[in-house]
Amino acid sequence: MATSGKPSESGPEVRTAAGTLRGGWEAGLAVFRGIPFAEPPIGDLRFAAPRQVRGWEGVRPAIAYGPPPPQSAVLAVSQDIGGDDWLTVNVWTPQLDSVSELPVMVWIPGGGYAMGNSGLPEYDAAHLAATGTVVVTLNYRLGIEGFAQIEGAPANRGLLDQVAALEWVRDNIGAFGGSPDRVTVFGQSAGAGSVAALLAMPRARGLLHRAIAQSVPGTFFAPELAADLTAAFAAELGVAPTVEGLSTVAPGLLPAAGDAVFAKMDRWRERWGQITHRPIPYAPVVDGDVLPTTPWQALARGTARDVELLVGHTRDEHRLFSLIDGVLGQVTPEQTDTALAVLAPGPDGARRYREAFPAAAEEELYEMVNADWLFRMPSVRLADVQIAGGGRAHLYELAWTAPGMGGALGACHGLDVPLVFGNLSSGQTAMLIGDPPSPVATELSARFRQSWTSFAADGDPGWPAYDSDHRLTQIFGTPSTVAAYPEETARLLWEDFTFPALPLLVPR
Repeated sequence: MATSGKPSESGPEVRTAAGTLRGGWEAGLAVFRGIPFAEPPIGDLRFAAPRQVRGWEGVRPAIAYGPPPPQSAVLAVSQDIGGDDWLTVNVWTPQLDSVSELPVMVWIPGGGYAMGNSGLPEYDAAHLAATGTVVVTLNYRLGIEGFAQIEGAPANRGLLDQVAALEWVRDNIGAFGGSPDRVTVFGQSAGAGSVAALLAMPRARGLLHRAIAQSVPGTFFAPELAADLTAAFAAELGVAPTVEGLSTVAPGLLPAAGDAVFAKMDRWRERWGQITHRPIPYAPVVDGDVLPTTPWQALARGTARDVELLVGHTRDEHRLFSLIDGVLGQVTPEQTDTALAVLAPGPDGARRYREAFPAAAEEELYEMVNADWLFRMPSVRLADVQIAGGGRAHLYELAWTAPGMGGALGACHGLDVPLVFGNLSSGQTAMLIGDPPSPVATELSARFRQSWTSFAADGDPGWPAYDSDHRLTQIFGTPSTVAAYPEETARLLWEDFTFPALPLLVPR
């Protein structure tokens, strides 16, 4: 059990199970960065489950973020690996002692399971911690290192890294003023998919008590599909799709193989199906062990009924991807027809979409079915199955049209992240929020932080729980309101869809 230390003249010190850390003081908060929670996953530990970090003598500086894990160059901020100690956490705390028992929030970054870095400026947790919350952010293995299905390696190593980080929180967070019995895990996009997976994982049971899932992706892979993807990655590198084969490739070179497959996924359309249209080369694998079932199956069975859930999505989830793909404002009827045929649920899904939204323009339908398939309907379904399994859930939608780019991106994917963290001028946020942030953005961000930290503290984000009769939803906008779920027409189209693990369509 960790014991707290005391502030030194040069910075606050804390004694953890592995040794003493020295952090820094920032705006009245004690901040510790780059704390290892597991041994570097290299050498004999490459592609293995995380191993508990060894202890150290003396005082270890904890003032700089740890290096990001190797990751995709597609949209990544930096490819500077800077070391192999990827498995680290960072802690912000307003009360550095072992008796405060403050609520704890643990952030899992998103990035398509291919990129992500807890050291990005938009994830600085000072605003959240200033509310009286201990905040932890973490890194985990990505891409081939973390999620490829590799012969001889455990599945879902990235998820196992997250479990190891939560075990570190359980064993050490008391020294930072936090309560190990009041842990809320929160994440966005792939981070939200990770949160959903943790709810279904036996290894994570008891490590989290509340969960916030922002834009849950519905993509989970069957083992056969994941193994076929790994075979394609290995073929790019000219090695066998095994631990022995892939271990011959330096970690920093692996993401390029994933990017190469990513760039030509249309060649695999008959084998890999839907993921080639968006394209998605990585996702958690429903392997039957680390992840026994999909989150939707698990929650429907009551697996997470003792974990309170806050879940939601943005209104215009796909608008950002339309911009990235170069089709924003230029979607053709043929592209809409293809998207509806491939992604809409059921054999007559395309027809049902057009009948349900007769006044929708082609581009609107295109964005809608992409958003519904990937984020909106998986998120609302997670709330549905949580209450069906005997648990409690709160639902939200972000409907505020951000002023950046003349409002062209609407309430797009990722807009909630700067609002939650309160970093409205950091990183690429200004493109969305506007520079300087408007009073409306500042006020909306304060509402998000209040809701998120209140939920972490006592399970009440400030609006009624979701149920199958009224489907009350917090709609964050101008103004913000509580009303019946606003995407009910789409929800009914997906009502019978179960979000199964995505299969390999054509066996080898």
